[in-house]
Amino acid sequence: MIEMKVAGIALDAVTRSPIVLLKDSSERRALPIFIGQDQARAIITVLENQRTPRPLTHDLIADIFDAWEMQLEKIIIHALRDNTFYAILCLKNKDGVKKEIDCRPSDAISIALRTDSPIWVLEEVVADASIPVDREADEAEREAFRSFVSDLSPNELIKKSRHS
Repeated sequence: MIEMKVAGIALDAVTRSPIVLLKDSSERRALPIFIGQDQARAIITVLENQRTPRPLTHDLIADIFDAWEMQLEKIIIHALRDNTFYAILCLKNKDGVKKEIDCRPSDAISIALRTDSPIWVLEEVVADASIPVDREADEAEREAFRSFVSDLSPNELIKKSRHS
């Protein structure tokens, strides 16, 4: 699994639909997830530290977790099927009992932001749906590896493996 952070909300250039953009810690891969307008507003509210006069739905859920002494340990975006992402909330109560609850990724992300919980994505999902953010760095890394491999002789490789 790869831990990711919310980089922000963007609009798709063609459809004008909101997208939540997750990035890995190296900021080399981004995972765009199409979401609804309401979910985008809920996420932006947290990202911009806005306060509402009354709790929004995701605030209410976080308040319920606190009232019942439940902790959102993490969310996991675990699948992509037919262009739809799937996520779960990983909860633990005060007695240490753990439960996983099916959740839309947009809701899971919004709740995770409100509870300071980590966002994890399965590697297969990242591999299938992420986009490269820094193509130049990716190409530079590939070129450095090609150069390293082309300069290796079999004897050097044997010496290096004996010293490891």
